[in-house]
Amino acid sequence: MLISDYYHLTYCTNIHPGENWKITFDNLEKYVPLIKKEVAPNENFGLGLRLSNKASEELGFEKSLESFKNWLDDQGVYVYTMNGFPYGNFHGERVKDMVHAPDWTQIERVNYTKRLFKQLAYLLPKGISGGISTSPISYKYWHKTDALKKKALVEGAKNMVQIATQLFQIEKETGKYMHLDIEPEPDGLLENSDEVVDFFHNYLLPIGCPQLKSELGFSQIEAENCIKKYLTVCYDVCHFSLAYEEPEETFHKFESNGIKVGKIQVSSALKILFNDGDTDLIWKSLKQFDEPTYLHQITEKTETGVKTYSDLPELLKEKKSFSELRAHFHVPIFLEKFDGLSSTQDQILKVVKFLKNNKVCDHLEIETYTWEVLPINLKKELASSIVREMEWLKAKL
Repeated sequence: MLISDYYHLTYCTNIHPGENWKITFDNLEKYVPLIKKEVAPNENFGLGLRLSNKASEELGFEKSLESFKNWLDDQGVYVYTMNGFPYGNFHGERVKDMVHAPDWTQIERVNYTKRLFKQLAYLLPKGISGGISTSPISYKYWHKTDALKKKALVEGAKNMVQIATQLFQIEKETGKYMHLDIEPEPDGLLENSDEVVDFFHNYLLPIGCPQLKSELGFSQIEAENCIKKYLTVCYDVCHFSLAYEEPEETFHKFESNGIKVGKIQVSSALKILFNDGDTDLIWKSLKQFDEPTYLHQITEKTETGVKTYSDLPELLKEKKSFSELRAHFHVPIFLEKFDGLSSTQDQILKVVKFLKNNKVCDHLEIETYTWEVLPINLKKELASSIVREMEWLKAKL
């Protein structure tokens, strides 16, 4: 839905199981009309669609896609953003680091993303930009040496420039502008704003510009502008809070380097403040969040930078003395404190404050995908929980 005549606000349907198209659509039919009725009864409702590779293949480009578009129109729903980060199943089984697989060094990731953009181009209403968020190239620990990490960044850049070429051609043919939103996160090959800037300056531009000059006959400036137009950043509030970055500084850094933000994913991480509470209660509460499905990296700000623990079990083994930790566990954005723990909701509020005077991007998407693995005392009925998050953010905006 449109907020303040500029921001398209939605939630990401990776909240719902979607290993194939039937399960995906069954969940859309079940939840989307209920949520729209509560938060946008008299206006069109934007949707953040997540399609697994299998669901996307089954949806295809012919009658099923047309039928889905007709259903969206009948419901007063439009798709403007998609989540192309998880390729396979995202619920009910171990995901962990395999959320990055296949990564951007592999043709399967390229083909999946190209297919999603073709489908989004069909679904996207005229006059609205579209975007798809994606993995930050790969998972860091799959590449054991600096040389192998650099090789992955090179391959990732080459493949992402293919997407920029595709998006240039789609806009030329249809007039629809879409962008690929690269989403940094802890232990990805891109974890923070400095690594994003480095990737653009030392990989995307030097690798992509000759590629575009050769293929499309661009000048150097045209090639640079093309890359920066179609390859953008997904600013996930949870992820950047784990990097201990202040939103205003990060947005200004991207702007000064000519890097666009395509989407802001509104999400909240766990914040653990040991100096403010009962240490035994804190460790007991934190253990409730140790579950086997998703990666829950832990970060600590030290004098030499941000230290990352690869997953929550690694931290729980140590139980040493800390002052503050942050955990990659998306918790409801309307929660500030619970069971001796806190959240990074303050980072969301800082982003909202900045957006009121700075139009960073027009795509906002709430992404609390962890409802089914939350501790039991935080689990509520799903549709009402999604509505509560959306109403909270609407009120803040």
